[in-house]
Amino acid sequence: MANENENIVAITAAMPSGTGLNIFEKNHPNRYYDVGIAEQHATTFAAGLAKNGMKPYFAVYSSFLQRAYDQIIHDVCITSKPVTFLIDRAGIVGNDGETHHGMFDLSYLNNVPNITVMAPKDSKELDLMLELSLKINSPVAIRYPRGNSYYLEVGSYNPINLYSYEILCQGKDIVILAIGSMVKNALEARDILLEDGINPTIVNARFLKPIDKELLDRLFKDHKKVVTIEDNVITGGFSTNINKFIIDNKYDIDITNIALPEEFIPHGSADEIYNSIGLSPIKIAEKIKSL
Repeated sequence: MANENENIVAITAAMPSGTGLNIFEKNHPNRYYDVGIAEQHATTFAAGLAKNGMKPYFAVYSSFLQRAYDQIIHDVCITSKPVTFLIDRAGIVGNDGETHHGMFDLSYLNNVPNITVMAPKDSKELDLMLELSLKINSPVAIRYPRGNSYYLEVGSYNPINLYSYEILCQGKDIVILAIGSMVKNALEARDILLEDGINPTIVNARFLKPIDKELLDRLFKDHKKVVTIEDNVITGGFSTNINKFIIDNKYDIDITNIALPEEFIPHGSADEIYNSIGLSPIKIAEKIKSL
């Protein structure tokens, strides 16, 4: 994108290799800024660049962006500056431990006006979200997990329509709304459930807000149960928006929220942690069977 658009700049807060911006630096050294361990300054700096016609991308770990919450609100979102936050290490990060788990970003961004928050199902969709961010003239956040690239090869990889969800598998009776990396876990849980004759509809709910009300309305009229899955703390995140939509529209439907517990999670491998807190595919399947 930067090869084609000279207004794109990249910012890091002393994490060039951790975020991958060391590659950007080699290709565009005059449009790369490392501000040191100063996330608050990085956010305000990005707002200033945006005000002057640039398109800044601030790549930052989820847990480190918490330091810049005031600047997100006052310097970027109040005046709706077109800054894009690339939120790395979202969800469970494994052995980096409780200080690095990106378990709060969906919640702390959910109540901020004027920002679009996205989470891709895989690496290909991350590319599409980056392309979409270039067209959005307001704040954007894209959150994604630590780990290797992977491709689910399910659903569409066409350009993304703003605030649209995606049905990946059509089932019956129960619909699973998963966001971000939890889409992969939901699909693997579905494979387990199919062996027991349970065929859920799987939805890639790639936008935190606004929700895809038209699709949800259609799904909630055809399904008896709803399950939300997110690798974010249970309070205030994606499930909160779905719960409110159900209450506001008085749907006669049962809903279950699967998410990170409201507690600090210790270190360990990501797979071990997800299994222990109920977010591994087998634990998700067991929870749905119990319904």
